[in-house]
Amino acid sequence: MSDFVIHPQLLADCHHLGRLEISHLLLNKNAVLPWFILVPEYGVGDLLDLAPQKRNLVMTEAASIAGFVKGHFALAKINFAAIGNVVPQLHLHVVGRRAGDACWPAPVWGHLRETRDYTAQELATIAAQLARQCNLRRAVRI
Repeated sequence: MSDFVIHPQLLADCHHLGRLEISHLLLNKNAVLPWFILVPEYGVGDLLDLAPQKRNLVMTEAASIAGFVKGHFALAKINFAAIGNVVPQLHLHVVGRRAGDACWPAPVWGHLRETRDYTAQELATIAAQLARQCNLRRAVRI
């Protein structure tokens, strides 16, 4: 969609890494946990409102990112959610977790008090590996 716009709150909280086949891929700016967000280019607010074929495409992309998170960050646990209470635009959270992380065992929402920024090198490495492993087309700027 040429007129597709990502919600400004998502852009304020995240790095826009690029685009997958049907979703934009964002990375939460807080590097304490690997927290990716997929924003599908569909005009619905809820994942379950998508037609089955479109929903399957979105879930395939989410599974691909989950696999990347498990491999790249050496994590065995993924939290996955499509909540949308604050940001009404359809977006999916893929968060890598491990026992003892910054807010374990609580959910990340409202419990992640520690912060750390990604370095430019970390962002470039993540984007390059996503391009190879998940067919990410990179954003103009990271």
